[in-house]
Amino acid sequence: MLFFLLAVLFTVALYLIMRAYPRYQVDSFHAVVFNYYACVITGLLLTPELSVFKEVKWSSEGTILTLALGAMFVTAFMLIGLTAQKVSVTATSLAGNMSLVVPVLFGLFVFKNNNKDFTAINYAGLVLALVALALGAIQKSAKNETDTTKKDMQISSTLWILPVLTFFASGTNNTLINYLSVKYYLPGQTTVFMIIACTGAVIIGTALLVYRIIVTGDKLKLRSVIGGFILGVPNFLSLYFLLLALGSFGNSAAYVFPIYNILTMLVSSFAAFTIYRERLNKYNKWGLVLAVIAIILISYQELNL
Repeated sequence: MLFFLLAVLFTVALYLIMRAYPRYQVDSFHAVVFNYYACVITGLLLTPELSVFKEVKWSSEGTILTLALGAMFVTAFMLIGLTAQKVSVTATSLAGNMSLVVPVLFGLFVFKNNNKDFTAINYAGLVLALVALALGAIQKSAKNETDTTKKDMQISSTLWILPVLTFFASGTNNTLINYLSVKYYLPGQTTVFMIIACTGAVIIGTALLVYRIIVTGDKLKLRSVIGGFILGVPNFLSLYFLLLALGSFGNSAAYVFPIYNILTMLVSSFAAFTIYRERLNKYNKWGLVLAVIAIILISYQELNL
């Protein structure tokens, strides 16, 4: 359970840090790129024997796929940042945590690594999770329709796409992490796997950053670099402890992700209200309630309900 709690705390820290970027004029994309430099450094510090990297076959299928996972890391993180800034921390957490539907379905029907038979109650939970996501993505604007508020309403009406994209990106990310770490790496190689994946994110992210600087004239600011390094430590540790939690429970995604996601949603909602005074509309509140119910239905066997 300690691994669950640490993974939750560091995940919530990610949402809160990215939510603060606009206030400090930090460029999200620049920060995301440099956050992976910090991830690699953090991982190396957590590796007791660096000589283990001499055994890595960099041209092997597993290593190449792990490096390619870095592209998914960058994509998912950019969407998480945009959703936290444009919608809310709660909506970001809800979308990210409801994405458990993706790895659970893949675990059931593709990887077949689940340790239980899904019942009608479990499937009802998966459907309810999607309803919760839809409610959590709804944003309401002011009722007075001045020219300014009409424009705000038009913008607000399109923001639902961000939580939806975050849902699919996070779900795909978690599925690939679970699959690649199990298929190509031994239980004790968690840190090696994460460092290789983050190295891929560094390569891909840096290439995109250089392109933007040269072609579009982006200017790199020190505050964005610092913001990225601040973000990188909890980013690496959140994934590190989540993988340890998975390993402790036989890599059963259907058990680990529900508990992890329930705790993350509740803690992030409380933290967002406490720090940023984020308030939920009635749809968001129902979405949060249904999300908790959905996760309980999905994992009721393991929770002994």
